[in-house]
Amino acid sequence: MAKYEHTVTNEETGLTINQILRKNYKFSSRFRTKMKYQSLVDLNGTPTPGYIKPGVGDVIGVRLPEESSDFMPEDIPLDIVYEDEDIIIVNKQAGIIVHPTKGHPEHTIANAVMKYMEDTDQSFKVRFANRIDMDTTGMIIVCKNANAQNELSSQMRRNTVVKRYYALVEGNIAEDHFTVELPVGRPDPVSIRRTVMYEGGKDAFSEFNVLGRYPSKCYGDHTLVEVILHTGRTHQIRVHLSHIGHPIAGDELYEGGTFLIKRQALHAYYIEFDHPMTKERVHFKTDIPEDMKEAIKELKNSAV
Repeated sequence: MAKYEHTVTNEETGLTINQILRKNYKFSSRFRTKMKYQSLVDLNGTPTPGYIKPGVGDVIGVRLPEESSDFMPEDIPLDIVYEDEDIIIVNKQAGIIVHPTKGHPEHTIANAVMKYMEDTDQSFKVRFANRIDMDTTGMIIVCKNANAQNELSSQMRRNTVVKRYYALVEGNIAEDHFTVELPVGRPDPVSIRRTVMYEGGKDAFSEFNVLGRYPSKCYGDHTLVEVILHTGRTHQIRVHLSHIGHPIAGDELYEGGTFLIKRQALHAYYIEFDHPMTKERVHFKTDIPEDMKEAIKELKNSAV
């Protein structure tokens, strides 16, 4: 079993084990119940009830029960940016969804993680802290235990997770920096398409920085923007950019042309959060993917 360990400090003298754990870890109420009834808490290696008051220097251990998912392992390449005992950061490729659905029960990142577990002799339940669209590339967080998922989900709800994207869009954007704050909703429950909905939509706030402008004789003007998400609505970036007349290149669902690139040119390149275990502020960054680089190269080669 994996284990969290904490050494009791002078400042924690007089507190019970339960109080010390609540002070240092944001375990869910469900897991705290498991800790109690499955005797998952140790004091210096011996199972101990939570009402005991430990001494300075004593080591409190919390054992995480082994869990597993029943997804079929598939030999799908995984680009792992970072891994430790609690999380894996995966740089997802285009054309693959994150989690199995009725329409896509296999060939997902979850299936790839199951195969990775086999290859690395690990066992954990596959939990995702975030997801991105099938044809969007970039970073997703796989949590190896319920505590990590619970903590990161809490950060997502509090909007303390920083998420930044690269998007190559159609047209020339004159402003170097701008924001779009328009509600996004799903007018037709049968269609996956979203739109700006002033009535019934959910608040959505996107911030944009222009990184490059590419006037082209063959393909028309394009602009590379950095997107900073302040909310996380489904298709938010795609809807906002299409609404202001600058659809993402390759994004057929939102009127983007596919003559330059065959999928939406959107990449989740940066993520920043408080590590669920250490509480240290961490960040991870990936390079712009090759197909987007090739599209920009083509624009430069056909510059006006």
